[in-house]
Amino acid sequence: MLNKLHNPIRTLATLIAITASFLGGPLARGEETKSALQSDPAGWVDIFPSADLKGWYRVTVPPGGQLGREQWHVDGEKQILICDGDGGHDMLLFDKEIGDAVFHFEFRYTKIEGKAGYNSGAYVRNSKDGAIWHQAQFGDANAGFLFGQTPGTEGQKKSFNLSKQVTDMRVKPAGEWNTMEVTARGKILTLWVNGAVTCQFEDCGAEKGYVGLEGEGYRIEFRNLKVKALR
Repeated sequence: MLNKLHNPIRTLATLIAITASFLGGPLARGEETKSALQSDPAGWVDIFPSADLKGWYRVTVPPGGQLGREQWHVDGEKQILICDGDGGHDMLLFDKEIGDAVFHFEFRYTKIEGKAGYNSGAYVRNSKDGAIWHQAQFGDANAGFLFGQTPGTEGQKKSFNLSKQVTDMRVKPAGEWNTMEVTARGKILTLWVNGAVTCQFEDCGAEKGYVGLEGEGYRIEFRNLKVKALR
């Protein structure tokens, strides 16, 4: 009797989830889903850089500092963007403003025995100089949350940190590939990590901005850098 009652409820829940996904609405955090790239592979723009990194530029973190050595380069044969991690704390930003969109990227740290504290991130809707930033933070088998500084009222910046929202640490250990997507739609930023949404920021003050990646002292590789505009 219980099974007969529960089956329709389960079916209805499934239909609601599918409908929400189709309409572009947020899904419950922790619910297993495919990536946006897997779900709908049409309409994506490949922004993976050429060997000379044309169309990308570096900004120090915090902005206004002195850039270190050139630490970003491309392995064209493997189609991997590499940050050596020895050129200072910086952002590598794609030089085109983007509004509502999904930013898809994959990464893995180079595992070094005895090394700990792996740290990096990716950005959406940054200002050109990096003073406004919305970052997906990821470490070694931990983190996977959004934080940053978004435009507030009267020209002020407002800090936010959603680390306490994350109860499911979905980032894989150093040496393994991870897949992430940051969706920016209106004022809402949603972070999807390795199969599920981990957190959602609902008060983004920037309507558009620059996507990019972070170098912060650890060798890290990126691949499959893609953007899909949302309409």
